[in-house]
Amino acid sequence: MFSRLLSSLPPFIHYLSLPPSFSPSFLLLVLFVVAAVVVFLISSCPGPARGSVPCLPRIPVLGSLPWLGGGLPPHLLFSQLAHRYGSLFALYLGPYYTLVVNSHQHAREVLLQRGRDFAGRPSMVTTDLLTRGGKDIAFSDYTPLWKLHRRLVHNSLTLFGEGSGRLQDIVLSSVDSLCGELLSSGRRGFDPSPAVTGAVTNVVCTLVFGATYCPGDAELQDVIRYNDGIVQTIARGGLVDIYPWMKVFPNSSLSKLKDCITVRDRLLSRKLEEHKASLSDGDPRDLLDALLKGKTDSGPGQRSPGSEEERITDDHVLMTAAEAFGAGVETTSTTLLWILAYLLHHPEVQERVQKELDEHVGSDRAVCVSDRGRLPYLDCVINEGMRIRPVSPVLIPHTAMTDSSIGGHSVSRGTRVLVNMWSIHHDPRHWDNPDLFNPDRFLDDRGQRVTPSCFLPFGAGPRVCVGESLARLELFLFLSSLLQRMSFTLPDGAPPPNLQGRLGVVLQPLPYKFMVTPRAGWEGGAKFLTSPSWFLASPS
Repeated sequence: MFSRLLSSLPPFIHYLSLPPSFSPSFLLLVLFVVAAVVVFLISSCPGPARGSVPCLPRIPVLGSLPWLGGGLPPHLLFSQLAHRYGSLFALYLGPYYTLVVNSHQHAREVLLQRGRDFAGRPSMVTTDLLTRGGKDIAFSDYTPLWKLHRRLVHNSLTLFGEGSGRLQDIVLSSVDSLCGELLSSGRRGFDPSPAVTGAVTNVVCTLVFGATYCPGDAELQDVIRYNDGIVQTIARGGLVDIYPWMKVFPNSSLSKLKDCITVRDRLLSRKLEEHKASLSDGDPRDLLDALLKGKTDSGPGQRSPGSEEERITDDHVLMTAAEAFGAGVETTSTTLLWILAYLLHHPEVQERVQKELDEHVGSDRAVCVSDRGRLPYLDCVINEGMRIRPVSPVLIPHTAMTDSSIGGHSVSRGTRVLVNMWSIHHDPRHWDNPDLFNPDRFLDDRGQRVTPSCFLPFGAGPRVCVGESLARLELFLFLSSLLQRMSFTLPDGAPPPNLQGRLGVVLQPLPYKFMVTPRAGWEGGAKFLTSPSWFLASPS
């Protein structure tokens, strides 16, 4: 029986990497022994209150996992199950009672209307390793210290960049480098992923610790490698996060994750110590400066004595810097790659964006943030890219902090909640032809931008992405600059990009290639580099 159950486990929890000498039959024996113990415990302990929410079947130890097979990734599986069980249903991930939200009405309850009720985060093996026990923003539980930490991060971003033009300077510097790299590819097929990832990583490096790298720089490549290693390995943490005791078994993925974290922390710790040694009373040079100043100057409440659990420490600053890479690189670069892939499928959309750029910006100057109001269609292309291929199809799990309710159904404290953003962004009741790439859905009859309430690419409420404004700024400047300066077409005889995607921490497009053709006036590459302050001038 256990052999059949093990083989039926869904692909996204096949995490354990065992050496050849470690027999699968031994694992079955371990599961059988644990099952016997857990059956006794479950039989003597009442489960969480489920109310009237439809629930998948479950068995001891494995919970509902045997019913989550079929080879589909979670976002598609949950969307499929919603047709059978309804837009709000329950399941057991091992011993954990979990609600799955598939409609925007229920999502807005969880994220906004009762956002504080559901603002908690579960403790998991992989994320605790990644964040030094929850000293970041995204994975940390909702506590007074977390709120203080988030306020510090928000204020630091505002102090350093948002609204000051400095973020624009940083992004446009990387834009020029990326455009030069793409234009140098000539008339041959070119995989944009390494160049785009490198450019976005450079933005984060400059933002966080003031280092700007040339493509191919050794330290930049170290950052890209460890960040990619973390992304690839943490995505396989299903089983060990459901059954923490499994971390005692040999596990190559968990070992690789630890190795990548060690490399990350060594680099960021060195940058942090350098910043502490050179910190001055002047304006912050970068995000690390701003965080250190905010940590010191945030008022009497912050300076009051207390244990490390009650105050912001260097670990919080370090994990904020680490999270800027984990959240800021993969999401932005992946969104750009998805949009470029869709433009290859829809050349008419690319031409319409370029016509808008020609009419409202021209080719005599580069695009800047103040142009955004003049480029509504380009903005809608970005929104449609985030809708049709959300980089986080299922949001980071929420936990009920108190007894609450969703859609009139009672929810007990400690219940885990998964918000299926894929289902929400592909709901045919709210999106006409949801599988069609159609930026016009974000324009009204007068050509003005509209934002439907069911469009939630950055989440909402207390847990809304703290880097939303930075991400939007990057996406706008990168995409507008690329389409102003060049056109993208398929290499001769090449099929259009596969749009199914590959799920890891984010939903990534499969590798594809395009050809780059410089537009009129851009044949020689970046032509504004001789005037470093050109981007500070407002357009006429």
